[in-house]
Amino acid sequence: MSLYQKAVAGLLFPLHEKLKGHDTIAVHKAMERSQWLAPEAMAQLQLDNLRRFLTKIGRTVPYYQKLFADLGFNPEGVTSVADLQRLPLLDKAAIRAHTEQLKAQDAQGLKRFNTGGSSGEPLIFYLGNERVSHDVAAKRRATRWWGVDIGDREIVVWGSPIELGSQDRVRLLRDKLFRTELLSAFEMSQANLQKFAERIRQFRPKMLFGYPSSLALIAQFAGEQGIALDGLGIRVAFVTSERLYEHQREAIENAFGCPVANGYGGRDAGFIAHACPAGSLHITAEDMVVEIVDPAGNVLPAGESGEIVVTHLFTSEFPFVRYRTGDVGTLSDQPCTCGRGLPVLASVEGRTTDFVTAADGTILHGLALIYVLRDMPGVANFRIVQESLELTRVEVVPIEELTSAMVSEIESGLRARLGLGVIIEVIEVLEIAREASGKFRYVVSCA
Repeated sequence: MSLYQKAVAGLLFPLHEKLKGHDTIAVHKAMERSQWLAPEAMAQLQLDNLRRFLTKIGRTVPYYQKLFADLGFNPEGVTSVADLQRLPLLDKAAIRAHTEQLKAQDAQGLKRFNTGGSSGEPLIFYLGNERVSHDVAAKRRATRWWGVDIGDREIVVWGSPIELGSQDRVRLLRDKLFRTELLSAFEMSQANLQKFAERIRQFRPKMLFGYPSSLALIAQFAGEQGIALDGLGIRVAFVTSERLYEHQREAIENAFGCPVANGYGGRDAGFIAHACPAGSLHITAEDMVVEIVDPAGNVLPAGESGEIVVTHLFTSEFPFVRYRTGDVGTLSDQPCTCGRGLPVLASVEGRTTDFVTAADGTILHGLALIYVLRDMPGVANFRIVQESLELTRVEVVPIEELTSAMVSEIESGLRARLGLGVIIEVIEVLEIAREASGKFRYVVSCA
């Protein structure tokens, strides 16, 4: 740990957060202590925070004032996290319909945000300083699990229009002082991949942060070009915002010579969970209640797969209560060997639209289709779009040309999984555009 890093973490970062009106430093200190609570004590802390949160929004947020009154729900009488099940699930349509009513009457300085709209219409919502402070603190705690911290050199490969559109002088100065450098995930051309690999060699970051698809693409390019990136002192590659596939993990770890730490969350849902070096995906339980529900909205026990629903306990200015993320995952009831009392998210399997339906009604994870093309010689990149139960379109970027033999192999492989009568339309394309956010998805289901 250098003197400069200590100065950034101990002086510049606290000043930065104070000037922004955030309580990040105090929250982070509390989280560093609370992570070591026994599971029972952690559950009690979570329950106390839940009761406080529900009581507050029941007094200050018009939407929940009315909802609680209509249901006869007394937040001060909450004695179990299971009491949340008396409240309805919150989806994007409800937020769009009641955006103004979801703002707390005493809220100040709310900032407008939106999701990228990868599965439909973008969601507009608002964040207050309370929420931001907790998310930044949770992220910093997880970063420190891997022996790196604010002020260590960092390369960020990201594509959010919000980040890329706010590179003003103040932001550039802050990033320079904090030793963070942004590379655009929108611009993954061969020429830019060369520049990115060279910049990583020059900058010698302690950590990487980005989409798994983007970091894997840089890793693959470096391997093909014989560019060594594994002796630079990179300690960890943090990935988030997309499903992390095993072939991506392997490519990143081999190229950069460091472990991959998977994170799960979103601009809307918050900083939900992050991997520790022991391999568990720890839920930020001080701030979050995570439920797994079936298609009917019934809560499922640990070990069963369903939609991930989150309640962020520090969003009192614009509440997210039982918010449907659209992601599929599973909870674990086993503690982690690292000794932290934070509960574990056993798996995050992808978005509901990452699953496809065979002609006979069988639900398949998109990975079943990905395997058909992933290791096929001659395929540089691809995307599979299930338009309907009868039609699946495959966009292929060939290394040289898309041959009839390749088309036949793709068609037979997908039909074997989706049904022999399914139409498989294979299209050769020059490139596959990323989503508006910069993310990349191998499989999209519109069925």
